Order: sequence, then C-alpha cells, then structure tokens
Amino acid sequence: MGNLTELPKNLPVPVDDGDCNHLLGKVLPSTTLSSTQGKDVNLSAIPGHVVIYCYPMTGQPGISLPDGWDEIPGARGCTPQSCAFRDHYQELGELKTQVFGLSTQSTEYQVEAVERLHLPFELLSDFDLRFTKMLKLPMFEIEGIQLLKRVTFIAKDGKVIKVFYPVFPPDRNAYEVVDWLQSNAA
Repeated sequence: MGNLTELPKNLPVPVDDGDCNHLLGKVLPSTTLSSTQGKDVNLSAIPGHVVIYCYPMTGQPGISLPDGWDEIPGARGCTPQSCAFRDHYQELGELKTQVFGLSTQSTEYQVEAVERLHLPFELLSDFDLRFTKMLKLPMFEIEGIQLLKRVTFIAKDGKVIKVFYPVFPPDRNAYEVVDWLQSNAA
C-alpha cells in the first residue's frame, strides 16, 4: 500500500469529462450532513466563502486500498489533499473562508482520519448520497462502493462561484484554492 501521505509517481491524470460543468452558479442544496464534530451541517446556510473539497476516500494505515486503486485516474491522493488543506488552513481563515472535506464514507470512518491527520476542520459524510444526488456530483464505483470523484468548489452565501475539476495533483489543490481566493474574493 505504501505511504498514504505521499503520491506515487506516474499516477494517471484525470481528464475533464464535463461532469461538473453544471455546478458553477448552482445553489447548494438545503440538507444536513453529519460532521466529524458530532453535529449536522447545512452548507447552504453558511454565510460568506466556503470551500468544499470532495474526495473518494481516505485510506487507513494497515488496511489495503481497493485493487487497482492507483490505476483509477484521480482516485489516489485523498490524504495528501486533506493534509494540504490542513497546512493552508490558517491562510484560508485569514481569507474568512471555512473549509470542509466531503466523502461518502461514514462519519465514524472519517473521525479516524481527522484524528490521525490532525485536521483543524470538519469532514462531512454523505453516506446516504443525498447531497451528492441533489447536486449531481460525479461518482465512480469500485468493489461495490459508490465514491465521489475528486472535485473542489467554492461557494459564497450558498452559491457555487468556482469549481476545480478535475483536481490533479490533489496535494496542490489547497494552494490553487488559496491563490484563487486571494485574486477573486475581495
């Protein structure tokens, strides 16, 4: 399995399949998602700038990733992406921007990642795919599990104003988000 915090060389690069073209300008659905802080979060009700980075799944030490994981374009890199948002968390706060990670994993699974990676922000679970289906987020399936494709969007007052898709390499995404916010969020 290797080191989850580092990206292997020669990962396949995802291509823009158009599955996120509809997101720009969309109003976030008014629904709650379970948070790793034990509360329900309604992203549409949060004022100001909010970054939501959607990722397939974080790996856990000692547990093998699904067979062929590294060959799926855009699948590998959830832990490096989360760590990058952790490392840029202060800058995002200075830009008056809240950050959330979102996956279809259970909250219990996500809590392990928050603790192990020392994430200062909440991860949100869309285990029942309600938010994903309402927003028509792109997905893929492996070993019978429905997972989100990696996409990051910025919302302002509940409306999507910027979409990053496909996200590659994932460990650079937080930097790209900060750079965009510094140039466009005044």
